[in-house]
Amino acid sequence: MKIAVVGATGLVGGEILKVLAERNFPVSELIPVASERSVGKQVEFKGKPYTVVSFEDAIAAKPAIAIFSAGGSTSLALAPKFAEAGIIVVDNSSAWRMDPTKKLVVPEVNADTLTPEDKIIANPNCSTIQMVVALKPLHDRYKIKRVVVSTYQSVTGTGKAAVDQLFAERAGNTDVAKVYPHPIDLNVLPHIDVFLDNGYTKEEMKMVNETKKIMGDDSIQVTATTVRIPTIGGHSEAVNVEFENEFELSEIVAILSNTEGVIVQDDPANKIYPMPLTAHGKDEVFVGRLRRDESQPKTLNMWIVADNLRKGAATNAVQIAEYLLKHNLVEAEPVTA
Repeated sequence: MKIAVVGATGLVGGEILKVLAERNFPVSELIPVASERSVGKQVEFKGKPYTVVSFEDAIAAKPAIAIFSAGGSTSLALAPKFAEAGIIVVDNSSAWRMDPTKKLVVPEVNADTLTPEDKIIANPNCSTIQMVVALKPLHDRYKIKRVVVSTYQSVTGTGKAAVDQLFAERAGNTDVAKVYPHPIDLNVLPHIDVFLDNGYTKEEMKMVNETKKIMGDDSIQVTATTVRIPTIGGHSEAVNVEFENEFELSEIVAILSNTEGVIVQDDPANKIYPMPLTAHGKDEVFVGRLRRDESQPKTLNMWIVADNLRKGAATNAVQIAEYLLKHNLVEAEPVTA
C-alpha cells in the first residue's frame, strides 16, 4: 500500500515512520511530505533514505492513506485536498476532532464506527487516548457517571523545542528558545495549551469533550486538570471514576487484564506500578494503583501511563490504518509476482 506521512520531519512524524516499520505495515511506497522549507530533505524508513516532497506531489502520487501530523492549520487546509483526491486521511491534529461529520477514533474503543465514506478520520488527543482505552471496558460493565482526571504530561507533547528547553535548562543554559512561559526543569506547569473563558485550558476541555465523543455517551461527566512536568517518556494520569453500579476490585483487575492494548502493573508491595520511564517506547496503555475511593461509594482510583508519542499519537494513527486495511475500508494494491 502506498502511504504518505505528512509532517514526516517532525517529532511525531518520525515516530509514525518508526511505528510503520516496527509493526511491518505493508508499505509498497513511502511518500514523506513536509512544508516547503523541508522539501528535498531526507528521512529514513527501514534503513533507506526517502526524499521529502511537497503536498502537491504527494496528492499526484495517489497514496491510499495519508497520515497527517503537521498541525491544525495545515490539516484544515490540506486534508480536504487529499480527501477530494480519494485519499483517506488519518489526522493527528485537533482540527477535525470535534467536527460532528468526522469520526474520532481509538481502535480498541470505537473503530467499528468507521465506514468506507470516512475520508478524514481524526486521531484524538494523546491524554484522552490512553484514558479511554482503560475506561471503555469498565464503562461497558459498570457504566461511568463521572471522571476526575489530573494529568502529568511529558514535554514531548509540545515538540522538539520543548525537549531542547528542558535539557538546556538542566545543563544550566538559560540562553535557549523558550517554549513555555516559565522554566520547566525542576518545575511543574498547570498550563497546557491556551486558557479559555471558563478558566480551563484547551487541553482540559479536549479531555472533557473528546471522551464523550469517543465513548459515544454524553452523559459521562468529566473534569480535568492538565499539567506539564519535566519528563520525556510519556504521560501519566491520576483518574478517579465514579460508576453507576457496584464493582469488585478483583473483577476490575480481571477486566483490564483481558483488555486489548492494556497492561496491568499493580503490585504495590513490590513497588510495581506504571511509570513514564518504563512505558517509553511501548505501544500499550499501562494501568496500576487500582483502589477504591474510600470517600464515596462505587468509585475507583487508577493510575494510567502511556508513551504519548506512540499510543498517544503515532501508534494510534497506524492502528487506524491497520483497521482500515483489515476490514477492507481501503483498497490494497494488488500483489505483483
